Amino acid sequence: MNVFKSIIVWLLGISYMVILFPLTLIIWLFVLPFDRERRIMHRMLVYQGLILSRAIPVWKIKIEGRDNALKGTTYIMISNHQSILDILLLNCLRYRFKWISKIENNKVPVLGWYLCMAGYITVDRGNKESKEEMLEKSYEVLNKGSSIMIFPEGTRSPDRQIGFFKRGAFQLALRANTPILPIIIEGTGDILPKHGLIFNSGQKIRIRVLKPVLPDFFGTDNPDDLAQNFHALMTRALKEIRDGHDT
Repeated sequence: MNVFKSIIVWLLGISYMVILFPLTLIIWLFVLPFDRERRIMHRMLVYQGLILSRAIPVWKIKIEGRDNALKGTTYIMISNHQSILDILLLNCLRYRFKWISKIENNKVPVLGWYLCMAGYITVDRGNKESKEEMLEKSYEVLNKGSSIMIFPEGTRSPDRQIGFFKRGAFQLALRANTPILPIIIEGTGDILPKHGLIFNSGQKIRIRVLKPVLPDFFGTDNPDDLAQNFHALMTRALKEIRDGHDT
């Protein structure tokens, strides 16, 4: 049954992206002269993702703490990463941000085109110069009033636990003197684990937005120490979700 459902879900998702692409392209060309920051395109992709995430019948989504992100405040948003589904489902928060995406995603047909049209930032994880360029572009985005969304693990967790945090997001937070907004996502690793193709249905997805941490409360100016502090904070929060503790 899961195999049959998975075929339907993949066909639905791919068809949805392909069918909507011409319309998205037309709107992108129309708004390009005055949507320099690609905010309209990001909003379009968010609502397209919302429709798709609600249309797929293999999961239930519960969002907690969305109001912890104050409107008009710029954040560096960080989330744990269990599944490729995380990108789709974190858009359900409807925040204004730019994704930091690995450069390999740009080579994926349709998906890569969407990323380019929205002006998201890409990084070659094995290239030091690319990482420096990513930090510079992210700094510019923050200065223009948009938040940044990044997975500090850099890749999906193979065991649903939170892996080692890379320092890039925390370097950026210290340099830009910007609050960090931690977000926990739980359940996607059960539905579609890393390298998996078969959807496991009947699962519940929890997205919990924690309270933002202001720069005055970072407690360190060392990005590696800051990464460890947030790793510990988010690991505790994930355990609370799994233990059934509500916010």
